[in-house]
Amino acid sequence: MIVQTCINGARNADFHLQLPLDAEAMARDGAACVAAGAAELHVHARGLDGRESLAPEAMDPTMLALRRACPGTLIGVSTGAWIENNDERTLAAIAGWTELPDYASVNLSEKAAPEVMQGLRQRGIGIEAGLASVTDAERLVRLDHGSQVLRILIEISEQELDVALEVSDGIAAVLDRAGIRRAILLHGADATVWPFVHRAAERNWSTRVGLEDGKQLPDGTTASGNAALTAAAVAIFRAGR
Repeated sequence: MIVQTCINGARNADFHLQLPLDAEAMARDGAACVAAGAAELHVHARGLDGRESLAPEAMDPTMLALRRACPGTLIGVSTGAWIENNDERTLAAIAGWTELPDYASVNLSEKAAPEVMQGLRQRGIGIEAGLASVTDAERLVRLDHGSQVLRILIEISEQELDVALEVSDGIAAVLDRAGIRRAILLHGADATVWPFVHRAAERNWSTRVGLEDGKQLPDGTTASGNAALTAAAVAIFRAGR
């Protein structure tokens, strides 16, 4: 069980005053999150224009800054299709990285997921298999990639808690029937962040929090930043042990 911090995601600067959007800001923020108890970091690199980018000229300095600021901490990235908006550019970017992340998340809802996973394997980069629906879980099983990933990322976007719990349970049931025994990281978004932190703690799964997923603390107030969100999640995990 670990707490991962997702420090920025696809959020815009106006989402939160402390949203880190350049390599040095990500490095400072990442170090603060590790000090607050984060075991891993998940980041979305940005180009000079401030937009998300998988291009080596954005990824490499971001990874290098994070490595310097957070030695020994596992660092992951997204490969979301929307970032490059072109599957060939995504694959070319992965092939061109010099400073490699430890792992990368791949959304099984995306058409090119198998090719992206293969590109990551060729670089020796671990894979978080991102499952947002039962259909995604069934696709992972069908592709027979369940035993070849670092972990399963169950990520729920539905905002009504009952619906979100139903989707999460459905994904877990598909994995269980298929005999896929990989580490699971469960997280929600916005309204479901904290219910799913508690759910993960109850099930001995990992979780993540951070400004990518939401900015409110468990009491509904706005967090001062990613370190405060991290500390709150770590406290929940420790209380459950």
